[in-house]
Amino acid sequence: MKNSTQIKGLPIISISNGQQEGKVQSLIINPEKGTVDFLTIEQEEWQDNNFAIPFKKVVGVGEYAVTIENAHAIMDLNEIPIASELVNKKIGLIDANVITRKGELIGKVSEFVVDDENGGAITALQANVKNKEVLIDAEFVLTYGKDIIVVKEETAASLRELGAKEEASTLDTAEETEELLEELSAPAINHAEEAERLQALKEKQVELLLNKKVVNDIYTNEGQLLLTKGTVLTLADIENAQLAGPSVVIDLSMNVEA
Repeated sequence: MKNSTQIKGLPIISISNGQQEGKVQSLIINPEKGTVDFLTIEQEEWQDNNFAIPFKKVVGVGEYAVTIENAHAIMDLNEIPIASELVNKKIGLIDANVITRKGELIGKVSEFVVDDENGGAITALQANVKNKEVLIDAEFVLTYGKDIIVVKEETAASLRELGAKEEASTLDTAEETEELLEELSAPAINHAEEAERLQALKEKQVELLLNKKVVNDIYTNEGQLLLTKGTVLTLADIENAQLAGPSVVIDLSMNVEA
């Protein structure tokens, strides 16, 4: 397990040649899965930093460095539209307010914990609650948003204070919550523009994947075989992957011939 701050800034070392490929700049979070899907790379020689490593391609995260097999693990985010979409969502977690589904304010996120040996799963949030640092287990999280994390009602009774035994906590913050929600209330979504954006994203995915050859079997999130190794992607294949969900499209994008 690693805190996000323990990962940011680490050198990225290629095992095949022992060279440093850059440093970890940021962690790209998939709010639907509650995972860190990519590590973006800071490299002084690159004019822009649109490169990242899929977390599934990371060999290890140590105290000194993040290791990868070779430089082929590094990908251009512009070539993976779904990854670019995750970047644009800007889910950073740090400083996000934690509220229950009924609108009560729990606290503010100060850190989060990543299972670096299990696909980058977020296992817990560290939050500041009435000037105390507590842990919120990820199983209580309902929604990871840009500014607000929504959790289950029973979360308050399950908070674990750092450095102390688990203890119950009851919070009466109705007035603070009302002010918070007024401050963070967002304008209504323009559904037409959103639909147009999603359609453009799907068309870009088709453009990048059509007629590419699959190099590994692709499975749905439920474990069902969707595409076999060696398949040359048709429009129907790509549409089926899109229907299976964003994480499946990411997996497919990382398993086709260049």
